[in-house]
Amino acid sequence: MSTDATAGLALPVVDEALAERLKERLATVEEMLAGYTQARTTYVSEAAAHLMSAGGKRFRPLLVLLAAETGPNPAAEEVFKSACVVELTHVASLYHDDVMDEAPLRRGAPTANAKYDNNTAILVGDFLFGRSSELTADLGPEAVRIQARTFTELVEGQILEGVAPAEGTDPLQHYLEVVDGKTGSLIATSARYGAMFAGASEEVVEALAAYGTIVGSAFQLSDDILDIASDSEDSGKTPGTDLREGVPTLPTLMAQASTDPADDRLKALLAGPITDEDEVAEALTLLRAHPAMERAQAYVQDQAEQAKALLKVLPEGGVREALETFADVVAFRSS
Repeated sequence: MSTDATAGLALPVVDEALAERLKERLATVEEMLAGYTQARTTYVSEAAAHLMSAGGKRFRPLLVLLAAETGPNPAAEEVFKSACVVELTHVASLYHDDVMDEAPLRRGAPTANAKYDNNTAILVGDFLFGRSSELTADLGPEAVRIQARTFTELVEGQILEGVAPAEGTDPLQHYLEVVDGKTGSLIATSARYGAMFAGASEEVVEALAAYGTIVGSAFQLSDDILDIASDSEDSGKTPGTDLREGVPTLPTLMAQASTDPADDRLKALLAGPITDEDEVAEALTLLRAHPAMERAQAYVQDQAEQAKALLKVLPEGGVREALETFADVVAFRSS
């Protein structure tokens, strides 16, 4: 595999010709995004470009472009516009996330709320949502319907994340619904848009949308596992971040469901945010040795297999191989 051909792509693409096409088209999307963040005033333009220009893997627009390879018109104008739609929507949501999380940094740079203020960050997020809506209107009524549904699911997932499960509701099922909404919905739409606007068959469009939902959610769930299992030197992540913030995750929820009295100490630690670093270390040690970790990993691997099974509607080749490999990467990722 050529390093030059695949460097910088957020998806594992072995086919060199395919990788080169995706890089060229992604560069076009990048130029379009720079234009869509421009406003009537310099202040708004700079604030809107703040997170967009901070980098990011551009995974969602890349998935649009890859999914478009399943249709006869992978370079259609609508494919490029829809790639911008999903990235504008994603980045807009990050502005709002950073305000809610009171985050000082995003991708190594100050967040908009840190550089400007909360009001500006929220309104810039709204501005980018507006830009995304303008573009979606150009794509026709079906795209408007899909985008509205996606946005609703994304926001509902964000809301549910901040509330306790309803009485009688399984906390793990509640969390999986949050992940489906917050993460899976927009990735599903990315795959759907690419295939749909490239003219792929309805069967392929639906299969790729379902693949996107599963893989998108599984990516977040594998991140949950990494937060506990990773070594910061190897992964670049600080283990226990979710524990410190009291954020429920796949392995912690599985551990909390235990009825074994031997787990009482771990369950007490997981009952809320852990502010003492010695207790964070204790919780990490207990979790790493707990069967919940194996169960969580097995769950993510099963999700990856389900996603790969959906790709049987595609012919064998570079596109299918890239999507299958990505599902495997999600299931066994270490960073």
